[in-house]
Amino acid sequence: MHLPKYALAAYDAEYPPHDQLWALCTDAEDLFADPPPPERARHELLGCAPEGQLGAALTRARAEGSAPLGLLVLEILDKSGNGMDEWRLEDVRLLGDRPCARDLSLRDITVEARETDGQRAYPARPPLSPGYRLSGGRHEPYGRCRDLAHVSEPYPEPQEPPLRLLGCAPRGALRAALDAGDEEFGHAQVLRLDAFGRTLQYAVEGELTAWIPSAHGRGLVDLTLEPWSQRPPRAARAVWDLWWDGVPAEPNLWAQCDTASRDFWLGTALTSHDSRRPDAAPGATHHLDGRHITDEPGFYCALGETVNGPGGYFGRSLDALDDCLYGGFGARRPFTLVWHDAHVARTCLGVTPQAHGRPPTFEELLGHLAEMGVQVTLA
Repeated sequence: MHLPKYALAAYDAEYPPHDQLWALCTDAEDLFADPPPPERARHELLGCAPEGQLGAALTRARAEGSAPLGLLVLEILDKSGNGMDEWRLEDVRLLGDRPCARDLSLRDITVEARETDGQRAYPARPPLSPGYRLSGGRHEPYGRCRDLAHVSEPYPEPQEPPLRLLGCAPRGALRAALDAGDEEFGHAQVLRLDAFGRTLQYAVEGELTAWIPSAHGRGLVDLTLEPWSQRPPRAARAVWDLWWDGVPAEPNLWAQCDTASRDFWLGTALTSHDSRRPDAAPGATHHLDGRHITDEPGFYCALGETVNGPGGYFGRSLDALDDCLYGGFGARRPFTLVWHDAHVARTCLGVTPQAHGRPPTFEELLGHLAEMGVQVTLA
């Protein structure tokens, strides 16, 4: 008999649901799906006088067909030429340019980019406005443009198949609904379990739409669920397998994961963090095993284990690390961090070529730790 890997509960059940389960399920199909690539659309910057990096990238795009620019900030100007508000395009790539029909001394520039989440749909400028002031992520001047036009809308997201929960043993409200012949079962959440039946992590949420008898055993059913929330990424599979026996008992299990799985590991570690555990006293010394810190998530995986033992959590980004340093996550600043085999991270961290939003370099990370009251000794 296979131990259940997943549990089903009402979407509004407490987390973890304990005795509020609808079913225990042997396995799942079509559960994992990586999020689609960021939506990108084409825009035209009309009537541009490019400067700085925008001008340099435009020269490169003419020679090579396209060129990356990174973050582009459009500052909306009022009729007096003063800045009113900002609108942003991320991961910008220049596709080409042509003379502006209204002023041959200016250029119309075509770009492909991703619009920043949470901002208005279009950077409308007021009447008599001269247009937009352009800049980069650090406010370096890129020139001006008179107007902006959408050329194409973002590509539609691909359709994923429904999720199937296999070999489910119904109970509670679901058992009653099946016995009564109901056709609507409600909104449910799926949880990943460990080998001891404990809730390991939330997986997905959606609407139960159908059931059939299961080939996994007498009295069991296979359930169909249409997800409403984002599915766990494919990287989750490796992490959940490594956590099958509960919180890891040996260090560095995360080291066998790729970068995406290491990042997901950090979320699993955060979910499993015991906030009742007292912090180590300020001024303590912690030893960081740096042999496997080949990427940014690897640093946080290793740091979490340094502070809280195997499977421990102590941040997953610079902002989250800062929060942890104020207490409640196993250690409180100031403290000393002895970084063993630091040459691995010095070689690997922050070398990914990105125009914007790259991981911190080794030196930048050391500087941030020092600013936050962590004395680092390289060993």
